[in-house]
Amino acid sequence: MSIAIRLNGEERETNACSLAALLADLHLDESAKGLAVARNGEVVPKARWHQEVLATGDEIEVVKLFAGG
Repeated sequence: MSIAIRLNGEERETNACSLAALLADLHLDESAKGLAVARNGEVVPKARWHQEVLATGDEIEVVKLFAGG
């Protein structure tokens, strides 16, 4: 069953049930350094990504930091 979320400001349908599953669908390695996720305006610690259940209407922001100069 798919749900409608807003991912980085864009409407998206997903079958992912958790933040970790969503990251896997996006081909993002959750063990990578510099990856941060917020759900409905609150940063979610990496240790809770598997426990955070997505719901219709959630606003998810995924940020990957890059080093450089």
